[in-house]
Amino acid sequence: MAKVVYRVVQHDGGWAYKVGDVFSESYPSHDAAAAAAHAAAAKQQQADETEVIEYQDRKGRWHTETARGDDRPETSVIE
Repeated sequence: MAKVVYRVVQHDGGWAYKVGDVFSESYPSHDAAAAAAHAAAAKQQQADETEVIEYQDRKGRWHTETARGDDRPETSVIE
């Protein structure tokens, strides 16, 4: 099972959460960013429909694959 870690960090004059190298939008306070991170982590664990997804990798290549709706990652938040 995949593991996804959300980290609450200072960013762009405020606070954000970060997954890997990707930042969320900025929030005015640590508490607001932490609440958003917890909400995103909880939503990511919810089962959904199986769908075809497209994404771009770090080298700029696009990929298409099927994402099973019941294959959800384990998530955590580090504040």
